[in-house]
Amino acid sequence: MKTFFCELEVTLEVIGGKWKGLVLYYLIKGPKRTGELKRLVHNISQKMLIQTLRELETDGLIRRKMYNQVPPKVEYSTTELGQSLEPILRSLCAWGGNYAEQSFVPGEIEILYLD
Repeated sequence: MKTFFCELEVTLEVIGGKWKGLVLYYLIKGPKRTGELKRLVHNISQKMLIQTLRELETDGLIRRKMYNQVPPKVEYSTTELGQSLEPILRSLCAWGGNYAEQSFVPGEIEILYLD
């Protein structure tokens, strides 16, 4: 049995880490293929992207749909449980924007909106 000391630990177990939040952020906006996610999530390796997608699928946050065609096509999308994270991710985005405004000198950073 795994023991957690608060609900936040459970949440971070599922969506914590460097890449999960970003992958979910883009998938909440609509289904994506692996190549699309690789382009959107900068600096993630192919291996780490696949591992992240598998973990999110195992946790029930995303689904993987395979199309029976040549070449093979795989598409990822959020489940209802994954979609329920949208308001949380929006709040985190807003917090990040506010933090950036307060903590950095104008022109010191740039936020590129790729979607």
